[in-house]
Amino acid sequence: MSEILLGQSYFLRFDPKLWRACQPYAPLGTLYAASYLRQHGYAVALFDAMLAESEADWQAALAREKPTVAVIYDDSFNYLSKMCLLRMRHAALTMIDLARGRGCRVVVAGADATDHAALYLRRGADAVITGEGELTLAEVVGALTGRASTDLSSIAGLAWLDRATDRVSYSPRRLALRDLDALPWPAWDLVDIERYRRIWRQQHGYFSMNVATSRGCPFHCNWCAKPIWGQHYYTRSPESVAAELAWLKATYQPEHIWFVDDIFGLKPGWLSSLADQLEARHLRIPFKCLQRADLLLKADTVAALARLGADTVWIGAESGSQRILDAMEKGTRVEQIREAARRLQGAGIRVGFFLQFGYLGETLDDIELTIQLVRDCHPDDVGISVSYPLPGTPFYRQVQDQLGPRANWLDSSDLAMLYQGPYSTAFYRALHHLVHQEFRLSRFRQGTTTALARPRPSLVRRIRQSGRYVVDRLTLPLIRSRVRKLARPTVLSRAASDHSAVFQPLGGNSSD
Repeated sequence: MSEILLGQSYFLRFDPKLWRACQPYAPLGTLYAASYLRQHGYAVALFDAMLAESEADWQAALAREKPTVAVIYDDSFNYLSKMCLLRMRHAALTMIDLARGRGCRVVVAGADATDHAALYLRRGADAVITGEGELTLAEVVGALTGRASTDLSSIAGLAWLDRATDRVSYSPRRLALRDLDALPWPAWDLVDIERYRRIWRQQHGYFSMNVATSRGCPFHCNWCAKPIWGQHYYTRSPESVAAELAWLKATYQPEHIWFVDDIFGLKPGWLSSLADQLEARHLRIPFKCLQRADLLLKADTVAALARLGADTVWIGAESGSQRILDAMEKGTRVEQIREAARRLQGAGIRVGFFLQFGYLGETLDDIELTIQLVRDCHPDDVGISVSYPLPGTPFYRQVQDQLGPRANWLDSSDLAMLYQGPYSTAFYRALHHLVHQEFRLSRFRQGTTTALARPRPSLVRRIRQSGRYVVDRLTLPLIRSRVRKLARPTVLSRAASDHSAVFQPLGGNSSD
């Protein structure tokens, strides 16, 4: 039995695309919250939805632990939580129902709850944490358990409901925590590490864990939501990160790390300092991280990443059209993306591109420029999405009047055009399929595998890749024809409709 049961609402099984990809990571934000509550003397238990079958597992955890307070604390380091997928929102609301049914007080924290506090409160939550959660959570739990005489209205960073009047009230926003080293490390002992290890080893041949070195992002991309940390960026010390990595390696033996930061190593000199710390400990663990193209061009950044053991660096490329990058207020230039990819590849580091189609005013010209960027740079992996309006962003305000009754995707493979975009949802889904299929063909012809496929794929996996290559090659003309057909009725200009190269293979060989 535990006084506090913490869980989160991202169920990997409810996201078919990522369930197939099978790269599960424990809910890091939830583990930080658990560790912080422990530091304040609470007995806590964890419900890990990442590997759970359904909300019925949450019900079983409630019955087993009999908590006084149930906390649904979504992992804000997981970008999918920030997207507020409808299937996960439904799971969170169901979890509230189940906790209330057992007489628990309920607290909810996360991006969707911050944006839509009234929805969660009217469903039965006693309080919704708006923004960064650890400090607020400890105070709320103290009030709900009776350990403290604090009234909810006096706690910063909180929303609550007067059930007599049905009025939602908000306290002032809590300032973001600056000294991240003051936080205890995540409560990894609450996680079934061996289950994660088995899945990773069976599916990918290595075991990966996630680590956060910073919080927030100071840049101003106008489609990027920042409901938890706002426009702030605070970082842990290299000494703290190195000590945690050494402890993780000694305790759990991960063979790979995902640094979950919005931007890894933004602070000048931080990456080199971390490399010094790890070299002093004779520690080197391959990792993946996210970076900006312009930051990768700063002196010694790529060299420091190579010293640290970077396996893959993902770049938020978004578009190969400078016009679209400027409209997004991305603050980067296409030539910077090209040069950053060249430098990373020259240092033996794999490159991933995040691409975004469907932004306001996008034409087939812009789409062709993005595909040409992939052709020219030869990244090792690509992630493709369509523009997604999230509350609180300038992009959302631009298209708010065009939004229908549904403002979120069901799951990460949805790709619905939620506003009246340049082309239809069907077009972008087909384009997503086409670009990925041509990318796979191009990679296969080069005799390489997608990012993170280390060690060398097994014979069974290579056979599967060969079979997929045959299927992709045979079906490609049909998919290309479908994309052309879907583009015709919604082309924005006659000039854009003339660019048939957008539907040619990434390798530029029309015979495929």
